[in-house]
Amino acid sequence: MSSPRSVGELAELVGGVCHGDPDILIHGVADLHGAGPEEISFFAHPRYESAARQTKAAALVVTPQAPKDLGKNQIRVANPSGAFTKIAALFAPPASPPLKGIHPTAVISAGARLGQNLGVGPYAVIEEGAEVGDGTQIGAGSYIGRDVNIGSGCVLHPRVYVGERCRIGDRVVLHAGAVVGADGFGYEMKEGKHVKIPQLGIVQIDNDAEIGANTTIDRGRFARTHIGEGAKIDNLVMIAHNCVVGPHSVIVAQSGLSGSTTTGHHVVIAGHVGTVGHVHLGDGVIITAKSGVTKDVPNGQTWRGAPARPIKEQMEMEAHIQQLPQLVKRLKALEAKRKPAPGSGAKKTKKR
Repeated sequence: MSSPRSVGELAELVGGVCHGDPDILIHGVADLHGAGPEEISFFAHPRYESAARQTKAAALVVTPQAPKDLGKNQIRVANPSGAFTKIAALFAPPASPPLKGIHPTAVISAGARLGQNLGVGPYAVIEEGAEVGDGTQIGAGSYIGRDVNIGSGCVLHPRVYVGERCRIGDRVVLHAGAVVGADGFGYEMKEGKHVKIPQLGIVQIDNDAEIGANTTIDRGRFARTHIGEGAKIDNLVMIAHNCVVGPHSVIVAQSGLSGSTTTGHHVVIAGHVGTVGHVHLGDGVIITAKSGVTKDVPNGQTWRGAPARPIKEQMEMEAHIQQLPQLVKRLKALEAKRKPAPGSGAKKTKKR
């Protein structure tokens, strides 16, 4: 952990402008609610202004447009979140040292091909024909199947599973419990019973992708499930067989892509989104949280809702739905006006 730094030093580090006492020493970082009088926090969104005024932090990282009367020393910078991340790195506890060498309890096939400077943790298994590149780390209890190819500089955290023949690029991170290359969920009904369709494909994950904890990526039915370069997939995401996640796309926790869903590049899929199979999300698409995608989404559009629609259309519908109670009251009032009042003497026609 870094020694204390003055607010002035931190402002210089992030290219910000110091307002207040530049000599105040900072010993750590924290959020607005948890910060103490020797810590720094950040304030970037107007909704948190009340918390920024009440925080006990010694200093705040803020935007140039933030109020100057917050009663705190400030570092004013264009991107407070990015600047705060840089500051936080100074005070972070030391990272766990990388694994060095092969633990004696690891089980490695004689036919596996291993690069230089590997780290292989306790009880990891590397099967026949697997190839692991230079400097890759394989955490405790991980399993690398037959004929898997893993590039250089990767980090596989404990209990990662990579199924046979899958392909992992360079500098890929697989967090704890990730499952890459399990069978896809494919069955046919024959004589009243579910009969398994063989899942013969692979998973390919390209360079610099990161896969979250307990996320599952199924192998393709015949070809591949493909995660593009630089894609970032959160914890607890389900990606079914034959899906394609485009380069530099982001998928947030508890989302699920049904089989053969494909995306373009730089797509953002927020939390708890689901797709039906065989839909395509175009380049730069954003799907907001808890949406259900049932058809293709054109490039650059933001969709929302279940079923998902263009966000403006969906928000208009939601606004109308919120007005339903008032509309019901108005309708009942109109109906009441049209009914004859009791005892109004309305004549009934006699039947002859």
